[in-house]
Amino acid sequence: MKTFVIGISGVTNGGKTTLAKKLQKHLPNCSVISQDDFFKPQSEIETDTNGFLQYDVLEALNMEKMMSAISRWMESPRHSPVSTDSGSTEEIPILIIEGFLLFNYNTRVYEPPDVPGYFDGHVWPMYLKHRQEIENITWEIIYLDGTKSEEDLFSQVYEELKQELAKHKCKCRGR
Repeated sequence: MKTFVIGISGVTNGGKTTLAKKLQKHLPNCSVISQDDFFKPQSEIETDTNGFLQYDVLEALNMEKMMSAISRWMESPRHSPVSTDSGSTEEIPILIIEGFLLFNYNTRVYEPPDVPGYFDGHVWPMYLKHRQEIENITWEIIYLDGTKSEEDLFSQVYEELKQELAKHKCKCRGR
């Protein structure tokens, strides 16, 4: 069975989940797996020298569990626990995987809010470090401009996905 997998990655609290959920509402036969669902318990998260819990590193995530969830979806996309509906059998099953370190491993409301300095002192530097690691990878990665409105970003991604899905369907029919 043909499937279509989309990865959305970026800085913590940058709108990845919001975009993924909105795309899921508009795309038929679409499921979402969020990296945020795979954090280890707080007791297993290390603390840096400033006292910040180190959530923005791969070691804070149970990636084996996440990869297992992705594998289960790939084996049976129409019957996966992350599928929201059975979808049309004519539609290509779509999986959106979203997370802040998605490509480094081949709106959330924070209560309580982050302490002052956490984003500038930890989150952003870690994002830049991890983004640098993926810039030399040859995957087809489209970078979005985070200064654009949520609606503009959704429209851009949605239109590009519709075009890719149409190309994918044409290839399938030609076989």
